[in-house]
Amino acid sequence: MRHDDRDPAVPKPPDLQALSAFVDGELPDEARAAVLERLVQDPQAAAQVADWRAQKSALKALCGAPVIDEPAFIVVRAPVPWWRRVGLAACWLVVGAGLALVLGPLASHLPGGGLLDRGPMGFAKRADVAYAVYTPEQRHPVEVAASEEKHLITWLSKRLNRPLSVPSLQEYGYSLVGGRLLPGEAGPAAQFMYENQDGARLTLYVTGIPDDETAFRLFRDGNRRTFYWVSEHMGYALSGPISEGKLREIAIDVCSDLGGKPESWQ
Repeated sequence: MRHDDRDPAVPKPPDLQALSAFVDGELPDEARAAVLERLVQDPQAAAQVADWRAQKSALKALCGAPVIDEPAFIVVRAPVPWWRRVGLAACWLVVGAGLALVLGPLASHLPGGGLLDRGPMGFAKRADVAYAVYTPEQRHPVEVAASEEKHLITWLSKRLNRPLSVPSLQEYGYSLVGGRLLPGEAGPAAQFMYENQDGARLTLYVTGIPDDETAFRLFRDGNRRTFYWVSEHMGYALSGPISEGKLREIAIDVCSDLGGKPESWQ
């Protein structure tokens, strides 16, 4: 076998340059479609994209300004005095410490990013991170838009290997934006995104999990809240920055619409 021959059963390593351009929105439509197809089939590539999106969001949160997607340029200047270099190094140490505080916990909740919690809390944290990563997106918040809802449901049902349905949140003022496929803790996960007239967004995260229980719990991260529950080995998590009482009310209706039994919650 020649050195350039590959076993077709072994997936090719991710094209990091293409994935980076995808995250930055720099790919033409045809190339972007190819990357989307790769993300569906390659959990490693999907995890890398999720990591980079999370890092961009964390940098934006840390610096209090949008992350610039323009390429950086190196400018050669005259030598800087040693005392100024020492001061600059100290500043970068402070920035690095801040990034570690922001990115450390975030990375630990992502696929391939350190230790992950197992069970309901694990998928609730993944749902919260997915909300933080994808809801700020304006151009590509979802992979398949609500205008193709039938295709979206069929596609995600096939990927998760179980029938899915998308509950309506119209009575609460939220319309379906669309959905996307995500890597979950033990297999694929789906995220459905909703938006109201003010541009506020909610997401419903769905994944299969080995545990089964009827508990209904709340997970908080900053001003975001996630109500999550398990029904027939399916984990559901509704995330958003709205009031706890309102989100709970919506979550109870969503659970009921999806065949759950919210009346059994304590």
